[in-house]
Amino acid sequence: MTIRTAVVPQAEILDLRWRVLRPGHPRAAAEFAEDARRDTFHLAAYEGDDPAVLGCVTLFPDPLPGEDETAHRFRGMASAPAVRGRGYGAALLAAATGEAAARGARVLWCNGRAEALGFYLRQGFTVVGEEFVIEGVGPHRVLARRVGPPVPAPPPVSAAPGR
Repeated sequence: MTIRTAVVPQAEILDLRWRVLRPGHPRAAAEFAEDARRDTFHLAAYEGDDPAVLGCVTLFPDPLPGEDETAHRFRGMASAPAVRGRGYGAALLAAATGEAAARGARVLWCNGRAEALGFYLRQGFTVVGEEFVIEGVGPHRVLARRVGPPVPAPPPVSAAPGR
């Protein structure tokens, strides 16, 4: 199994986001105000060349409260129930980290569901602040981790004349 990730239009991830994160609610409940921002981007995860979206996440610049560093917040992270525990969430976070760093972020953060706390801690996030409840969704925690600057590609090696 090869997990492939890609930056995609919001329309490509909306169905999975709705089915996993807002079941029983109108489809519009899965649309976020940030989706319309020009600096928002969406990532999807797939199995190999299969076009079915099996994971998704949405990111946008947003300062972490109390921090001065450039930050990207993510929300709407979801994996299809059939692939949970198979690395799709970790692959999405790795891709999100790289993409956010390339766009200048030094901090990646979210309001993560309390039930997913173990996953985020295993991915190197730390808890910031107390638990809170998002009405109609449930208990959450703010989770954050530092993002290093993108590693530049090494310069091409050229053979010196006469060697």
